Amino acid sequence: MATTCAHLDHIHDVTPSANGCEECLKMGDTWVQLRECLECGHVGCCDSSKNKHATKHFHATQHPIMQAYPSGAWRWCFVDEVNV
Repeated sequence: MATTCAHLDHIHDVTPSANGCEECLKMGDTWVQLRECLECGHVGCCDSSKNKHATKHFHATQHPIMQAYPSGAWRWCFVDEVNV
């Protein structure tokens, strides 16, 4: 596991894609917490949620950095497995 993130250049000023987990809203499902992709703005549910849409978004797109949504108080790099 890395100690620093090498993907900070992937952080952009993004607009959230939804006011909740984009996929869960479409399915009529619920979530525990939300994550926002800092490359494209996709909002997905966290790994404590049953659908884990934020992680699925990373695997589908390789967008490396997510943050807690809406607070932005926590950021995670999926590639380097480190808090940013």
